[in-house]
Amino acid sequence: MFSFFPKEEDFFGLFRKQVAIVRQGCDHLHDMVKAYDRLEERAADLKKIEHDGDIVTHDIFDRLNRTFVTPIDREDIHDLASGLDDVLDSAEAIGSRLVLFNIQRATPEALKLTSILRQCGVQLEQAVDHLKVFQNLKAFTIELNRLENEADAISREAVADLFSGRHETLDVLRWKEVYGRLEAATDQCEDVANVIENIVIKSR
Repeated sequence: MFSFFPKEEDFFGLFRKQVAIVRQGCDHLHDMVKAYDRLEERAADLKKIEHDGDIVTHDIFDRLNRTFVTPIDREDIHDLASGLDDVLDSAEAIGSRLVLFNIQRATPEALKLTSILRQCGVQLEQAVDHLKVFQNLKAFTIELNRLENEADAISREAVADLFSGRHETLDVLRWKEVYGRLEAATDQCEDVANVIENIVIKSR
């Protein structure tokens, strides 16, 4: 069978390495919100994970710039690497804001949203793992779309509750920012799914 990922430049291997770090970052954020202790330490650990992801992303871009013939469209390689990097950046930004905003306790909605983001990380990792042979990818992209819709519904309800008049003004401002970033992170996961779908379509 013809391989879309030649051995001389294993972009697939780099994507698999990158998405594993993304999944780790999503897991770490969920654990951080679930335990809600040692926030500064956990945020620092998340920053280290994000830094590891940056190194892989830069490696992909460097190899892309040095490779004349690429296994798939150069634009798709760039978009996939950038999209995965965006997800990890968002997870780190959320964790840092829990510390920066001095948020004293997590909400049930935040826990639900980080759980969804963690599930998105798992789906992304599995999708990338199947990307090389272009098999069973539709199931992962459909699930990512479903998770994004679920996160969108939870976020809307959470924000509506913030403006119910039952919350302190500072809490409204803090959590509106965090909820918005959590929803945006799941949107970015769906964006990655769309890039993967485009790659599959072009391979036919």
